[in-house]
Amino acid sequence: MAGPLPQLAPTRLLYSSCSTERTLQCSCSFHGIPTPSVQWWMEGSLVDENNPDGDLQVTSTIIAPWANSTISLAEKPKKSTKLLCKGKNRNGTHALSILLIPRKSPSSSKTFIDGLIQGIVYGTIATALMFLCFSPLIMKYIRMKLTKEVAAIKAENNPTVRPSQEAKMPLKPEEPGKSTISSSSENQILHPLP
Repeated sequence: MAGPLPQLAPTRLLYSSCSTERTLQCSCSFHGIPTPSVQWWMEGSLVDENNPDGDLQVTSTIIAPWANSTISLAEKPKKSTKLLCKGKNRNGTHALSILLIPRKSPSSSKTFIDGLIQGIVYGTIATALMFLCFSPLIMKYIRMKLTKEVAAIKAENNPTVRPSQEAKMPLKPEEPGKSTISSSSENQILHPLP
């Protein structure tokens, strides 16, 4: 007597991984009843398992109801590359899209460092040139300010030029017998009238 027929199951992705140790390898594992078939697509083109090109190699292992498949790339992609791992049986299809993005090469970081150093050097040169261009104006302003300060100090120390000094003129008395007041730069002196 025959056993019960296995129930049908649509294809399902159970596991996927990518590694970049020696070569770039990506794997997909599918489960389904009947056992699914697995196909790899790269940039929209089907990758044949018997690919004569040595750059791509596809290896598949089928142990019912599981199907495992691995794609190996001999060289890491130089630009972003889209991989598609697709498992299907008559009950359904399941796919996984993988986007491979290349790592930045050391030359791009070296280019950044070189550009940074070059920017610092050019900035320093531009600052020095601006200082040299504006230093005559700065010096002229400083000289004018110092000249004004020196002139003010000289005016304070020279009594003949002092603006606050008043002329020595006796005041006319309005009434006889009163004192006349005359001013001096130091103090006021009262003189009696004759």
